[in-house]
Amino acid sequence: MQPNKDLINFDVIVIGAGAAGMMCAAQAGQRGRRVLLIDHAAKIGERIRISGGGRCNFTNRDIRPENFLSRNPHFARSALAQFTQFDFIKLIQRYNIAYHEKTLGQLFCDDSAKQIIDMLRAECDLGGVRWAQPCQVHTVRAGVGAAAAGFTVKTDQGEFTGQSLVIATGGLAIPQLGASPFGYKIAEQFGLPIIAPQPALVPLALAPETLDSLKTLSGTAIDVISHCEGQPVHFRESLLITHRGLSGPAILQISSYWQNQAYSTAKSSQKPGNKKQPISLNLLPDLDVSDWLQEHRQSKSNLTTLLSAFWPKRFAQEWCALLQWQKPMAEHSNKDIAAMLDALTAWKIMPAGTLGYAKAEVTLGGIDTNALSSKTLETKSVPGLYVIGEVVDVTGWLGGYNFQWAWSSGWVAGQHA
Repeated sequence: MQPNKDLINFDVIVIGAGAAGMMCAAQAGQRGRRVLLIDHAAKIGERIRISGGGRCNFTNRDIRPENFLSRNPHFARSALAQFTQFDFIKLIQRYNIAYHEKTLGQLFCDDSAKQIIDMLRAECDLGGVRWAQPCQVHTVRAGVGAAAAGFTVKTDQGEFTGQSLVIATGGLAIPQLGASPFGYKIAEQFGLPIIAPQPALVPLALAPETLDSLKTLSGTAIDVISHCEGQPVHFRESLLITHRGLSGPAILQISSYWQNQAYSTAKSSQKPGNKKQPISLNLLPDLDVSDWLQEHRQSKSNLTTLLSAFWPKRFAQEWCALLQWQKPMAEHSNKDIAAMLDALTAWKIMPAGTLGYAKAEVTLGGIDTNALSSKTLETKSVPGLYVIGEVVDVTGWLGGYNFQWAWSSGWVAGQHA
């Protein structure tokens, strides 16, 4: 008895049933393509499920190419324009998913991230997408058969063939949810260059001697502006000092730029390979600190008391004790006042590294965009091979940007694969 060819031969095979993969499969299927979606995990969309505290920060109202890091800062522009954040909002509105906006344009489900997973599953069903899940991929081959075209994917559920193959396997962040280097291995197999992956949107570790000096500040948080020396971006968000180093949104945001200071907007003077620079923190972002210090120059109050008007009292006490500024302001020298100004507006801390992929939100680097068409996400050297989502060298800011890249890149590849 001959096997049913409809169950093994497809127009499109998508490997990876995350945000980008499901979006791509759904779009290709709704175009009338016969689509197979393969994933190794027993549960789909786990990254979606845990995101945003279980409510999924699914996009941001203010999406611009400048919100993304890549060796080619203009690469994401086409996909983001073809399927915008407003297009995704329309999609969730069709499914009556209620949502709300938090700070800085971040959009979250009112109820549960599971609503987004269910919506993507329903979109795949509309496209007649077939699933192989959980399913382990053993090998991928291209150009087999008499026509010398298409791809053969060998799995623990048998061999499948497809005219087009989409790699949507994600990066290395959160390995406890099954992240793996599979996508990079496939890229290497097909000769696609890779920008070395690194953890991104990740807490920063501090050297033991620095940690020891800051240990009394552990667990405290304040609002800051974070900046990486030599970079043109600044982030106004919360800083959290932990027993291992620095965390909080202000640190997660700047960590991507600190990790590889070749990543920046085109205006940066930094070049690949430059030595890492300290993180600079403005601890009083709402004040003209110079004027404020002069205003209190002859005060009988000490700096701790003055800073307690802006910071948690414990943070003010411990920070001033750390820098040994506990005398009344009037007793401090002009040199002390100048040092206070520097420390309050540009407190420099040199990280020792990051807390790694287990604590990272996403992966920086990935498959080099020079190998891809920005309009279709198809590889230039291997017809019919597409790569989308986090496996590509496009990394968004914290706040829904990486999900939007997943939706946009998945949607675009789904129109062409």
